[in-house]
Amino acid sequence: MTGVRTVNPPVDRDAARALIDQIDVAAARDAVAGKVRHTPAVASPELSERLGSPVVLKAECLQETGSFKLRGALNRVAALGEDADAGLITASAGNHARAVARAARLRGVGCEVFMPRDAAVSKVLAVRGLGADVQLGGESVDEVVELARERSAQTGAAFVHPFDDLDVIAGQGTLGLELLADVPDLARVVVPVGGGGLAGGIGVALAGSGREVELICVQAASCAPFVEALAGREAKPASATTIADGIAVKRPGELTLPLLRELAAGALTVTEDQIAGAMVLLAETAKLVAEGAGAASVAALLHGGLPPVEGATVAVLSGGNVDSGLLAALLLRHETEEGRRVRIFTRIPDRPGGLAELLTLVAGTRANVLSVEHHREAVPLGVRETAVELTLETRGPDHTRDMLDALAAGGYQADLG
Repeated sequence: MTGVRTVNPPVDRDAARALIDQIDVAAARDAVAGKVRHTPAVASPELSERLGSPVVLKAECLQETGSFKLRGALNRVAALGEDADAGLITASAGNHARAVARAARLRGVGCEVFMPRDAAVSKVLAVRGLGADVQLGGESVDEVVELARERSAQTGAAFVHPFDDLDVIAGQGTLGLELLADVPDLARVVVPVGGGGLAGGIGVALAGSGREVELICVQAASCAPFVEALAGREAKPASATTIADGIAVKRPGELTLPLLRELAAGALTVTEDQIAGAMVLLAETAKLVAEGAGAASVAALLHGGLPPVEGATVAVLSGGNVDSGLLAALLLRHETEEGRRVRIFTRIPDRPGGLAELLTLVAGTRANVLSVEHHREAVPLGVRETAVELTLETRGPDHTRDMLDALAAGGYQADLG
């Protein structure tokens, strides 16, 4: 189910304000200065036209290590001071792990990372490439967090929580400071939410500015305990897998939930197909690669039913560490859905030159042949006849129809597969 849900839970405002007062985003900005990129805020003409109001993409997918997580990791390590010298331990599905490994390398200390068994191979390799010792185990982020805590207690190395830590939240809030500086007419920020550290940090930064800026949280519908909690519903543990693995958590954070109950204006969910479509749109129109979690904010703009605002809406692209095979599959799927990649089935004489005649006719229509397969079994065929299956790239449905008409005029009965 999609659609905006107003944040309407019981809020202990005094406790929430006390929590907010402990999160020093300005100090975090000084701590991470020179170690993180001030990522660009890019206007999106395509999304602006679709929504009828200005849309800006915060390209945090271009951050060092490929996601916003480096901000929080660096600030936490800075706050640890000498306690970080015993080494760092963390748990993550990928992005936070990579960030802590990078922070450890910059500090010159060891790093041990616990990741779920089914963590993306590309993310595991990236963490190991930064010199971290990776331990695979557990089915979820929650499980590996407990494993990391136990290991920290055994070794004395400092545990860096992926989101439920005031220093981590403050570090993520530096992204909000950049938005305030770069988008003068900022009216709304749409943020993917997993553990809630990024949304919480941005919310603190926005609240501290004195400007009226709406904060909207978004999560995958298949794994949305945080959104349910923000909407005042019971946050049942989620177990579904999702293309947005970077924001898949079983339960809200103990610190981040009260923060966002106070700071968020609304919460919504988007489907897997909507997230996939947003990833493709970003690659095709903005030339930006976003992982599922990072593209959830754009999916929310396209499908979440957000009402108009006076000013600019920012969609935070929180990360770009997508598996290359997944992205390639999504792009091919999109071409098929758009009618630009088709499969046709026909029959040709089983003699020398039979296939060449068919391909010559196809080439004359300017369709591009991607693959050819012969079928001589389990298909109704005449004597001295063979079936051929062609995968073709066309310019769209109209071009495909013209090609089929040309094949029919040449004596071929061709069916779309």
